Amino acid sequence: MSDLERRLSDLETRPNNFPTNPEFMYSRSTVKPLTFDGLTSWTVFKTQFDVVSSTNGWTDSVKASQLVASLRGSAAEVLQGIPADKLADLTTIEKALEIQIWRQPPDAIL
Repeated sequence: MSDLERRLSDLETRPNNFPTNPEFMYSRSTVKPLTFDGLTSWTVFKTQFDVVSSTNGWTDSVKASQLVASLRGSAAEVLQGIPADKLADLTTIEKALEIQIWRQPPDAIL
């Protein structure tokens, strides 16, 4: 057995339990979500948010966190009406935002 064959055999039988170095891991680029202030169209923002969350492969829990983090101004004030134990629930947050938009005077929605 040649030296090269012996080395190859050693590599094949050696366990592959090396710690993963984040430097060498493949990382797909992530798309950053926009911010929502309540002055722009909720429907447009929601569509963009859904595309970003799908592209980034977010779970519903991550979507909820990202949505909360993207809220600004009057849109962020909606969070005050949501119980603390529901702030990680995507459906609750989205419904609260939709309800708030319909409560605004028509000229505030435009």
